[in-house]
Amino acid sequence: MCLGIPMQIQSVDGFLARCTAKGAEREVNLFMLQDDTIGVGDYVVVHLGHAISRMSEEEAAAAWEIYDAILAAQDGDRVQV
Repeated sequence: MCLGIPMQIQSVDGFLARCTAKGAEREVNLFMLQDDTIGVGDYVVVHLGHAISRMSEEEAAAAWEIYDAILAAQDGDRVQV
């Protein structure tokens, strides 16, 4: 199973963006979204260093709630979703 990680764009330089999520910062390739208007503050789904789709802030927050629940369950915490 592959997971895309929601990240927020902090800066854009051509087809490269500096993105953050949960305190982590990564350089992300935007080439696959070249036909979209992408800018600072936008959220993207990142897979293997490439932005593969654009998403809303609400979708990103919902995805992180699920990921946090999965991580908590792996740590043995009881989680209700």
